[in-house]
Amino acid sequence: MNSSCNNNTIEKGSVCTYCGVGCDITAIITDNKIDKIYAQADGYVSRGKLCIKGSRGYDFVDSDLRVRNVRIKKSFIEKNLNDMPQELKARKNTLVDFDDTWYEANYEFATSLSAWKLSQIKEKYGRHSFSAMGGARTSCESAYSLQKFARVAMDSPNIDNCARVCHSPSLSGMRQTIGEGAATNPYDDIFKSEFLLVMGSNTTEAHPIVANRMIEAARAKTVEIAVLDVRKIQLGKYATYEEIIPFEANLLILNMLAYVIIKEELYDASFMQKRTVGFEDFKESILNDKYANPDFFKQLKGYESLATTIPEIARKYATSKSMIFWGLGITEHLDGSKAVMAITHLALMTGNIGKEGAGLMPLRGQNNVQGACDVGCLPYYAPDYQAPKEVGLMTPDAVDAMLEDKVKSLYVMGEDFTHIHPNQKKAHKALEKLELIIVQDLFMNDIATKADIVFGVKSAYEKTGVYVNAMRRLHLSQPLVQNDLPDDWEVLRDIENKINGEFLYQTSEDVWNDIREDAPYRFSGASYLKLTKNRARGLQWPVGRTDTPTLHLEEFRTKDGIGRFKYHQYKLREQVEKLLNNKQTNTFYLTTGRTLVHYNNAAQTMHTDTLYSKHEEDILQISKEDTHLFEDCTKVILKSPYGQTAELNFKFVKGLKKGTLFNTFHHEKSKINYIFGDEHDDIIKTARFKSVEVEIIKVK
Repeated sequence: MNSSCNNNTIEKGSVCTYCGVGCDITAIITDNKIDKIYAQADGYVSRGKLCIKGSRGYDFVDSDLRVRNVRIKKSFIEKNLNDMPQELKARKNTLVDFDDTWYEANYEFATSLSAWKLSQIKEKYGRHSFSAMGGARTSCESAYSLQKFARVAMDSPNIDNCARVCHSPSLSGMRQTIGEGAATNPYDDIFKSEFLLVMGSNTTEAHPIVANRMIEAARAKTVEIAVLDVRKIQLGKYATYEEIIPFEANLLILNMLAYVIIKEELYDASFMQKRTVGFEDFKESILNDKYANPDFFKQLKGYESLATTIPEIARKYATSKSMIFWGLGITEHLDGSKAVMAITHLALMTGNIGKEGAGLMPLRGQNNVQGACDVGCLPYYAPDYQAPKEVGLMTPDAVDAMLEDKVKSLYVMGEDFTHIHPNQKKAHKALEKLELIIVQDLFMNDIATKADIVFGVKSAYEKTGVYVNAMRRLHLSQPLVQNDLPDDWEVLRDIENKINGEFLYQTSEDVWNDIREDAPYRFSGASYLKLTKNRARGLQWPVGRTDTPTLHLEEFRTKDGIGRFKYHQYKLREQVEKLLNNKQTNTFYLTTGRTLVHYNNAAQTMHTDTLYSKHEEDILQISKEDTHLFEDCTKVILKSPYGQTAELNFKFVKGLKKGTLFNTFHHEKSKINYIFGDEHDDIIKTARFKSVEVEIIKVK
């Protein structure tokens, strides 16, 4: 909606810039400044409510710390001056001192310099020496432009986005079993469901407007909830079943649920006969799996109750119209992709997919991580998840290639690589080997400080573009306020035009129309005109003549339309193995996650005082059962074989089991991601952020 309140004040509707829920928002704007953001009572996603980030987290737009120019590192100019073509050398005098490290540069010079250096490195080291990452925090138009810039302008297949450290295993596991790696249903199907299994998702903190629906339905007694997590979470208060599970036990428990359903013959044989293959082999594997019987938990001290609760959850899931919701607590593990396959097995066995109120709901992270993947910001998928001409490097492989002097230039768009990725000692060492780093962002975050050229760009509240939320909903945003900064896609266009001259886009709609051609299954019918007319509700892809709220109604998105079972056995390891063998250690197991007031690396929320003041540091949470171990210290340092954190304040909480820890990772100064190594999902290389064994160093 757009409306005028008085001569200087207007109201505009758009989409929230934070998590993958993708709430509709309305802003009150006076003299080109956001005064307030709220949700309309009939908001399709928000349902009239926003979390504190959505309603308060907009001060960053006007922050004095915004990058409102182009900055070029002085050392980069000095190092490259002699090699520059004369037309660039002659314009060196246009540079203006910003501080001891940076020049301010005019945009035209900066795009010319970028194009020259990128081309020089490509000519010297070859086309594979270029790598790009980012796109999930900006629009589909910009994400598409980044992957096209890599693949076309630079002729390099090396493109990735932050899905690598979050939901790539969901995409992998779901595509291998049902052919599509996205949520199957709208959020409002919670009200049409009878049972929700929530696993590895602290929904009230990470996706609060989805959690609102769960809580409302539970209070109305229209749905029952089961919560499985490595610690107690707020949603558990509304659950019929809540259990704390051991670290890295997801696949173990999911196979146990399948075991009960098979053993007690609770599966839907008719559904499987019509729409799946491979069940008989899967059934035999599960029944002969030595870890699949829930009685296994009778041997694990402190977790014995799971032997009783898991069968109860399995029965309720199989005999109800059920949905499964999961987050990074499933995916950020060694077996994340396999656990997602195990989740889809449950839906396939019971027919809990392809209908209203029953389905699979990965709760995506960034506001446009779904869209960034849809438009091809992945090394192994072109737009529409088509096979690319050449498969590129996933981010962990790109880091290795930097260390091997194979990748020499890096283009980063809206992704704080040196904060959110694992093994930061290694990552920082890799960046030192590069000859060029270009960053597009709003602020001088950590990766920007390490860049050679930094372009300040529009924020989500200053641009027009399409965003795709976690339930496949397309929302055409419109600028709430105006500024003169370029959009991300415009910077890419202007650099490309000085390399090949093939990006002829004048508007974001021009880019979107290219996306519609390159991703016809999902977006061919989603014109700007149609998206504008449906701005309040949005459209769920695939969009042709109409949109598609529920996937897999008649067939799955596999080549033959049939769902598949792909059995994987749980591998005994880490905490479960130690509990089984009664091994005593002096180490702890740490998991990480978000808090409500911040998002990911706090790139925007830390520049909003209302939010930052509520969480100014990452505070370690320790089980109350371990209080006696920390009476002689005031702070602690977490240490792993890969590195250590900064000194951390800590507090004791009831919701953790003995020997387990929880910490947020929002603040770069905490150096949480320095303690994670290269261990990752063994199919798709997503880091094991949800489980690391650490030593605690006491600071007295």
